Amino acid sequence: MKAFLKTQAAIQVAIHKELVIEELEIPEPLPDQVVVKLFSSGICYTQINQMHHPDLKRPLLLGHEGVGVVTHLGRDISHVKEGDHAIVSWIPRSSIKGNWAPGQTGVTCRGEPLHGVIYTWGEHVLTLGEHVVSIPSEFSDGYSCIVGCPVPSGAGAVLNTAKVCSGQSVVVFGMGGVGLSAICMASILGANPIIAVDIKDDKLNFAKDFGATHIVNASQQDPVKEIQVITNSGADFAFDATGVRMTAEQLLPSTRGGGPGADNHGGMSVLIGTSGTEITLDPRLILGPQRQYRGSLGAATPEKDFKMFLRLYKEGIFPLNKMVTRQYRLEQINEACEDLIGGNILGRAIVLY
Repeated sequence: MKAFLKTQAAIQVAIHKELVIEELEIPEPLPDQVVVKLFSSGICYTQINQMHHPDLKRPLLLGHEGVGVVTHLGRDISHVKEGDHAIVSWIPRSSIKGNWAPGQTGVTCRGEPLHGVIYTWGEHVLTLGEHVVSIPSEFSDGYSCIVGCPVPSGAGAVLNTAKVCSGQSVVVFGMGGVGLSAICMASILGANPIIAVDIKDDKLNFAKDFGATHIVNASQQDPVKEIQVITNSGADFAFDATGVRMTAEQLLPSTRGGGPGADNHGGMSVLIGTSGTEITLDPRLILGPQRQYRGSLGAATPEKDFKMFLRLYKEGIFPLNKMVTRQYRLEQINEACEDLIGGNILGRAIVLY
């Protein structure tokens, strides 16, 4: 198929291998596709997991959060137009029941099909219109890309999944971009106390800038005991943004217990991040105390919530610019991945194009 557009992007040609920057061929958009020229992309640990996933086909496209300007449209696209500024996100813009499993993009490299249903580690992206949300141009800058993943994952879990209210207690495990977004939204909603848990002091101290009222270093203290002391029996809500088995299992005992009765509910545990490993839960921590344990996956309505998050950013309430502490060029993508794996990035890192 003749290339409609050529662009540069990072791809992985074999599992466990470093990424390479290649010229890609983008075909003319199908009726339900959009081309976006990106300003920036977020760098998420999900991509690190994908790079080491044995079941994913290669060559592999990566990245799932970006911001840019729409350059080309398929004939059936009506919710955006050419010239619109837009967020590209793995979260579909429409309300969908059940699993969302779109097909491949159609992008090729030297004529070879590339795998990945969405990508943002490239200068131009071709994706389904479902992954593209128009935003006001005044809300669009390099930092806005993280509204495509960590902000709705963390803040959305607090706002839409748990529905935290003023005065309720919140604990968040893991102070990456997702965890900080959860902390920030809990603060905006008036939660108190707001407890940040991590194993690195620099990340914990950074969390105070986003609204954490208490910090717990889990490498030096038993986080469950500390949370119970701070909250006087357990938090109303506990969120895990680490994807680590230990923290996933610490959520339930970190929340307060309830007891018998229709309205005597315990706290809610919300799993945001996961590494795919099995966890063990004691049913006695769920049934008798009437605690809840649930998942939260991109808990946002993009057409509504993305603009809300960006408005809060421009008002100085949700400081995306402070959350982004590292910026890389596309040719530095392997360095960025190494920094992320090594735990050397506070908050979120982005790629600028």
